Order: sequence, then C-alpha cells, then structure tokens
Amino acid sequence: MVSSEQLPNQNLSAALDQKIVSPNRILSDSGSFARIVVGFPDLVSPNEVYSFKRPVDLSEVRIAEGGANTLLRGGLRSSTPKRDNCVSLLSANQVVRALPPNKVPLKEVYPKDVTPPMTAAYLEVTDLNSKKVKYIPVPRSVTVSPYTGWLSKVSESDVLLSDLGSGGVVTVDMGGYVRLWETGLDNLQRSLMEWRNMIGTEDGRPLQITIQRDSGLDVSAPKHGKIDANNDPHVGGNQWAGGTGGRDTAGLGGKGGPYRLDAGHKVHQVSQAEKDAVPEEVRKAAREMGEKAFRERLKEINMSEYDAAMYERFSSAVSRQVQSLRIVLDSLQAKGKERQWLKNQALGELDDAKIIDGLTGEKSIYKRRGELDPELGSPQQKPKRLRVLADVSGSMYRFNGVDRRLERSMEAVCMVMEGLENYEHKFKYDIVGHSGDGYDIELVRADKVPKNNKERLKVLKTMHAHSQFCMSGDFTLEGTDSSIKELVKEEADEHFVVVLSDANLERYGIRPERFAQVLTSDPQVNAFAIFIGSLGDQAERLQKTLPAGRSFVAMDTKQIPQILQQIFTSTMLSSA
Repeated sequence: MVSSEQLPNQNLSAALDQKIVSPNRILSDSGSFARIVVGFPDLVSPNEVYSFKRPVDLSEVRIAEGGANTLLRGGLRSSTPKRDNCVSLLSANQVVRALPPNKVPLKEVYPKDVTPPMTAAYLEVTDLNSKKVKYIPVPRSVTVSPYTGWLSKVSESDVLLSDLGSGGVVTVDMGGYVRLWETGLDNLQRSLMEWRNMIGTEDGRPLQITIQRDSGLDVSAPKHGKIDANNDPHVGGNQWAGGTGGRDTAGLGGKGGPYRLDAGHKVHQVSQAEKDAVPEEVRKAAREMGEKAFRERLKEINMSEYDAAMYERFSSAVSRQVQSLRIVLDSLQAKGKERQWLKNQALGELDDAKIIDGLTGEKSIYKRRGELDPELGSPQQKPKRLRVLADVSGSMYRFNGVDRRLERSMEAVCMVMEGLENYEHKFKYDIVGHSGDGYDIELVRADKVPKNNKERLKVLKTMHAHSQFCMSGDFTLEGTDSSIKELVKEEADEHFVVVLSDANLERYGIRPERFAQVLTSDPQVNAFAIFIGSLGDQAERLQKTLPAGRSFVAMDTKQIPQILQQIFTSTMLSSA
C-alpha cells in the first residue's frame, strides 16, 4: 500500500520526531507497520526511508488452513488474496490494516487467563504520533451472504476494509454487516465529548448502566423472601429477599414485590412496561404488605433505645457544617418592614412639628403611616419562617447505592435540626417529606422540634423507612405549591421554602418550566431547590432550565451551608 497523498508537515514531524518539511508518502508492506518515504515523489535527490519494522514478517506467518468461517466460505482459500486490506489515515497520522487472527500476537494482546474471542478479523491501528500499535477485534458474523465465496478470494480475513473520512475506517463482513470505526484521536475526543453531553458526565462516582429486558415471567403474590445468610447476589427469580431484577420478593429493580430492600449488590432492572403490567390485585396486596411493614418499622423506631453510634455517624459528618450554618444564622439581619409614621412627606396629615416650616414656604410638612425598611443591624421583631421539603421518595432509596443521595438528604436534615437548635428567636422551622405517598408527610412539626439527639435520630430513621416502604411516584410540585401557600398565611420576618430533591422529575413527565412556575408563584415566599442526587448530569441540566439563583446542585453535604447562606442573603440583595 502506497498513500496517494502526503502526510501534513506537522504529522510528518511528529512521526519522525524532528521538524521537517518535505514531500512524502506512506508505504506499508508485510515487513513493516509503516514506512515513510521522505522526498518522494517530487525531489530529485535520493529519498530517505524511515521504517517501523515488525518483529515477524507477515509473509512468513503461515495462513491458517481452517477457521471459524471455513465451511461458510465454501472451502479453503486457494490463492493469494488480491486485495490489501490496508489504508492510511493521513490527518490522523495512522495506518490501519485488517488482519486474520493467526497474524495477530494474541498472547501479547490478551492476559494469560483470558481466552481470545472468536473474531472475523483484527484491526491493527499503527499510530505514528504515539509510536504505538493497537489491535481491535472485529466481531464474528453470525450469518453469511451470497458473496462469501468472492470475499474469501479477495481478502485473507473475513472482512473488507476501507477508509472513512479522515479519522476512521469502515468494515463489511461475510454476513453483510457494515461497521464504522473511529480510530483518530481527534475524532475519538470529539465523539467522547458528544457522548458526555448526551449521556452526562460523572464526578468520580461509579457509572451505572441499567440493562432492561423482559423476564417473560408472571408475578404471583408478594412476599418478603428467604434470607441468604451469605448475602450472595441473586438476579431474577422469586425466592430470595434482597435480590435484583426479580419478582414477588423484597428487593430492587424487580416487579410485584412488597417493598424495596437493598442488599448492597449491583442492580438489574426490569423494564417499566413490565412493571406497569403487574395486575391490580397484586399491586393492592403488595401495597397492603408494604404499609403493614412500614407501621411495624415505625413502632420499632418509637420503642428502640437510643443508638448513639448511629446518630454519631450522621452528626460527625456534618459537625463542621453545623458550625458554618450557625455563623450564617448569626449574621442574618431583620428584613420585615414595620408600619410607622413617615415624616417630611408632601401629602398626608399635617405634622405639628412642621407648622413653623410651613409658614416659611416648606412643602414637606406632612406625615403618613407607611412601611419602612429596618435599619442595618436592627433585631428581628418576628422569627423567619423556614420549611424544608425533604425528598423521601422511593428513588432516594433505590439509587442510594449509586450516589448516597438518601444518606446525603438525612445528613442535610440532621444539619438543619442541629444548626437551628436554640435559634427559635430567629427561625421557626418545620420539615415535611414528599414521596409517591403524598406531599405533606410530617417529619418535624414547627411547634414540636426535636430537643435532643434521640428525637433527631427518630426523624432520620423515619425518613429512611418511608423511602424504603413508600409507593412509587412524585409529588414535588404539589408539595412545593402547598408549602408556599401554607407559609404565606403565617406572619414572619421572611418566608423560605427549601426543596431537597434528587432531580428525578422527568421520569414522571414533570416539565422544568412547571417547576419554575411553582417556585416563583408567590413573591412573599422565597422558594429554592437543592438537588442532592443525580443520574449523570440530570441535576445540572435541570438547574439550567430553572430561574437563575433558584436552584443549586449539592453532591456533597459540605456545600449546603454555603448554599443556605446564598439563599438567606439573596433576599437582602434583592430588596436593595
């Protein structure tokens, strides 16, 4: 193979590790990965040939007398192939060749304990920039076409190869399957960026790929399932508790079970269509069993002794954030306006103290009742009103193993409860949950806030239990709307609603525009959303569609005090 065009000067310099400008051609033969002929064909002076030699000449490697598709080809190859499956990608500075498996150093490509797969061929990619050679397996064809006999005569491998643009190749195999391959670094980087924009970027968390497939099996009756003493992973079936992708039992990713149960394994997910097909009588039985288990769990929580170690796990994780939050609270100023006499007015009641000024021609001698902004540093006459709307939906429990979203929500609630302790004169707060069961799930009442660690731990346990046993669904909009309408009726220095959510709105067809309308529905209530969980960049995409400054993404609890500071101080700036 000889290239019809020359390498760009930049690529030529990179390949030869020296700055050079010269006519050139790429040559590839059986004895080398690539050869660069410098000076050819324009210069009269002698040409220089730079070779990247192979350890073993391909012509010396004996062609296999049989192979995966020997019978499918109609017999053995009887002559030397007439086509050289090799192309040069000049812009990518690469030479790509299709080789049969017997001409590939498989022992160097695969570890000792890995058996090489059955392939139609390997793409040998020689990169002249990095001076590296990579081998890409081309999957074996599962069908054949009428052109099998012809292909076996023109190619030594079971594929034909051609260049595709400047940074890739195209192959066609014996079954007629056409595959497009990108090998150029620039093309790969561009495609990776497009993939990240489409799928989402990760921030160090494990990337979870959910494979959905129909099980083809019917549900019977919900049950807890047997306990596996070894906690081995169980996929499918309807026998074990804590399995994934099964049916009837408590687990994750399945259908027809009574409630969720995370045993710490990777989740296999049945399709939503299959879950929707569960008969109504099975749904009802599962719901009743889930409600019974939830009531028993609440009774157990109320009767249990205080678990200091468990509470310390949450409290110690946010101890610094609690101190930061209290510093923020100490710096807050009064915002509420008070009605008082406004003097030096052009209209209103005559101000007795201004009678003499009126005789001299002064016009601003009146006073009237009006609202006046409090002076800087003046104490609050009424406490500020805060409602935290915590997400305790099933998705919080379901995806907690992916990004710790439920634990992060519990840490945030713990931080609020500890941080606002002894600040009743400044803040009156309550915490309400929202899930598929409803939008007004009572967690902390404004007139009965937790006074000690035991009471706070009870709130956290209730959040966890509700997320495990609740029905699927989303009431984020209803919860936000109800909280805003409820808080505006109360007298307070300021009103705040902070929605904690996992940004999983699109699953239930909730448009971001509708959420934005609810957040800004009443100017007297400052409503904000903090997204503490996200699949891919779901939260970032949702944040971009909401009004500026109304939503925040917090994948680390350490960020929440700073976010609350922004929330509380933004109202001071908006009134300036």
